[in-house]
Amino acid sequence: MNRHTWQRLLYSLATLVVIAGVTYACKDFLNQPAQGTVDQATLATKVGVEGSLIAAYRALDCSSSSAGSWGCAASNWVWGSVVGGDAYKGSDLGDQQPINDIETFLWSVGEADGYLNQKWAQVYEGVARSNATIRLLDAVEASSPGQFAAGEARQIRGEALFLRAHYHFEAYRMWGHVPYYHETDTDLRKPNDLPLDSIVKLIIADLDSAAAMLPVLLPRNLEKGRVTSWAAQAYKGRVQVYGAALNPAYWAQAITTLTAVKNSNHFALETSFDHVWTAFPAFRNGKETILAFQASVKDGEPSGWNSNWGERLNFPYAPSHFACCGFHQPSYNLVNYFKVDAAGLPLALAGPAWNTDTTYAGMAAALDPRLDWTVGRDNVPYKDWSVHIRQWIRDASYSGPYSPKKNIHEQRAPNAENNVGWVASQTNDVPMHIYRYADMLLLLAEAEVEAGNLENARAIVNSIRARAGVTAQGCGSADSTVTNRYPSCVGNTTLAAPLQANLAGTLDSLQSPWAFYKIGIYTTPWTVQATARAAVRAERRLELAMEGQHFFDLRRWGGSDTAIANYINSEKPRIAYLSLATPYVLPQYLYYPIPSVQIELSKVGSVCKLAQNTGWGTCN
Repeated sequence: MNRHTWQRLLYSLATLVVIAGVTYACKDFLNQPAQGTVDQATLATKVGVEGSLIAAYRALDCSSSSAGSWGCAASNWVWGSVVGGDAYKGSDLGDQQPINDIETFLWSVGEADGYLNQKWAQVYEGVARSNATIRLLDAVEASSPGQFAAGEARQIRGEALFLRAHYHFEAYRMWGHVPYYHETDTDLRKPNDLPLDSIVKLIIADLDSAAAMLPVLLPRNLEKGRVTSWAAQAYKGRVQVYGAALNPAYWAQAITTLTAVKNSNHFALETSFDHVWTAFPAFRNGKETILAFQASVKDGEPSGWNSNWGERLNFPYAPSHFACCGFHQPSYNLVNYFKVDAAGLPLALAGPAWNTDTTYAGMAAALDPRLDWTVGRDNVPYKDWSVHIRQWIRDASYSGPYSPKKNIHEQRAPNAENNVGWVASQTNDVPMHIYRYADMLLLLAEAEVEAGNLENARAIVNSIRARAGVTAQGCGSADSTVTNRYPSCVGNTTLAAPLQANLAGTLDSLQSPWAFYKIGIYTTPWTVQATARAAVRAERRLELAMEGQHFFDLRRWGGSDTAIANYINSEKPRIAYLSLATPYVLPQYLYYPIPSVQIELSKVGSVCKLAQNTGWGTCN
């Protein structure tokens, strides 16, 4: 959406968010309408419908009127990055113990259960708000059909259906067997007894309906952030790839769906990797964005709730500019994964040597340039905020020496930083990518590999790698910390330094004072499916690192128990507490346990409508 329109709607329609909510404290609460319902007498207007839809978008990230903590972050950094091995919990031993429990696979303990409930509350809050929008829309169309311009109501319905599909997909990725709610449901204590493939089909059906209703080229009201028909089709392909873990027939369907999106040219890769995660307005909601949470600052909300709330812990600690809080720290395992061989290809594809030592500034070994757009490393410029130093790490002996970087706003980005609430310097308006075009292309590459179209997959992966080779981290800042360490940065504040192509045009490299960056493309045709599959999967980790995807990828690829065991074994000598991790065994860890409070709330008499996932107990 247009940023200022989005901000006005977020703040002025706050009361509508409350009405659509599930849990909210209010004065004289016994005399209020039942929570989880919508007062149609108040909201059955065009403004009410629009407000309810904005509330549905708002639920993409943690919200003060719903879950309200870090387990519901739009990025899934707890559930996808920390559990998947891209990152450690971070900070120190005593801070946010539930995340430590989740990281070490103690998923059934009480505090971890509470975090799981935050995620459940967030996604089903989104479902409730989406369905409330559809019901309100039906009421207005029945009582006052002239309130909407031609086609407008249909497009609103399409947005609500898209969001309902997204929230159910998030629930499906987390818990597998989940209830699916439509706007006509009156009994909210539905059983979760649908076959998994039926849930996939319901999500796809909602996305098909949304695609038929949504505008094709431009978002409604020309407001960036709203979804289009092509966004719904791209998301459908995502669901089909996930469905292929259950039924291989989905691979062919995904190729059809995602190829159509690719050929539409509606989305495209940003010209360089540094334009993807950024606070610069010129690249906000750019051509790579399919779905993102529209973080907003300086919009009149007094506590910063509309900013990047779910991500706000994930900044370097004091004495950095951000002052807090040192969570979501990249793992040694992830950082080492960015090493490349002499051809600029992932060293991890050649065997275990990639993970034998740590990666430090100034090392001679070549690195994929995406590393220093993803990870803060000591003595390497941290975007344009000076160089990253060890003092920015709260407790490196506990959580390693690295900081997250993608979610960080640039110092030079105008009005990106918030000015209200607790530690205002760590809240910003960087959009939180939930699904972006590079992710979609790599899902298509996976499908092409499984269909035997290996050269199609190679072309896709090479397009991703070519983009990665455009720029690397530059000096960024000319402050004394940078220039004293690197005299070549005197007078040079270039944030993104171009890489140089060699004469063959197949290899890009840059020797900077802190790293030797190199990235190559795959020049040899792919003829072996297993080799192609490994290359695509490696590219997903490199491209989407720290974006909350890796654990979900490991699980749908199969063999997540082996992958997690290998990760824990490699990290135990580096991060002591991981030696205490509970063994990750299947089928118990195939899905997260359903929050115990939700199972209790599902009871009708003494019968639980929600059945717990395998290995996590039964209803008492």
